[in-house]
Amino acid sequence: MISTALNSGLPRRADLWQTTLGWQPGDDLWRQLEQLYHGILEGNRQLNLTRLTTPDDFWEKHLWDAYSGLWPWLVPDAPRDWAVPAVTRAIDIGTGAGFPGLPAAIAQPQWQVTLLDSTQKKVRFLAELADQLGLTGVRAIAERAECLGHQPAHREQYDLALLRAVGSATTCAEYGLPLVKVGGIAVLYRGQWSHEEAQALRQAAGNLGASVLATQAWTTPLTQGQRHCVYLRKNRPTPDAFPRAVGIPTKQPL
Repeated sequence: MISTALNSGLPRRADLWQTTLGWQPGDDLWRQLEQLYHGILEGNRQLNLTRLTTPDDFWEKHLWDAYSGLWPWLVPDAPRDWAVPAVTRAIDIGTGAGFPGLPAAIAQPQWQVTLLDSTQKKVRFLAELADQLGLTGVRAIAERAECLGHQPAHREQYDLALLRAVGSATTCAEYGLPLVKVGGIAVLYRGQWSHEEAQALRQAAGNLGASVLATQAWTTPLTQGQRHCVYLRKNRPTPDAFPRAVGIPTKQPL
């Protein structure tokens, strides 16, 4: 069970949320994020979930980072020319320790959030953790993205796909876009971002039925690192050939 003690040592830093993202978690949301922190620490005793467990690392590299990609759905004055869709169903591909999917579900409890990971033990843990956090709209699936992308119950069924630390940008696009509805968005969380990567992604996205909607650059508030969130809009159905067989998107990126 997750400890209910709220003296977690996790810094709230309301001023940094506000000055960087123009948004900050309210009291109830923050209590759930503290409980999430406790749950991850406890899970780390049995599973290799994350090495980022100090309060500062967890705050910046898991929580703040997760919400940086979700910014258009959190901030009332997000740029309307992006025309981001309303989200009913979201999927976090390669969720690992549950990021950014669990923070998304906490901030947007009306969303149905699917956590996808190929490791059965992690998926069982995340399902139990979501239940303990009272996140009734969360489900966790143990499967490869290359396989799920061809299943009718999932192919082109999601409004939003989130991909963080699961491969190159073109590989992430191939994992995510087959699962996104026409008109939906895939968010790729990246670190440094080069002109060459942007060119390769534009071409791959076009092959997959999408285009680059926007690229948002961020400076992380504690360590002053460079992060980028790339938003892909699905314009037409993804060709049936994608995603390719297991392992091919990684070994032979588009």
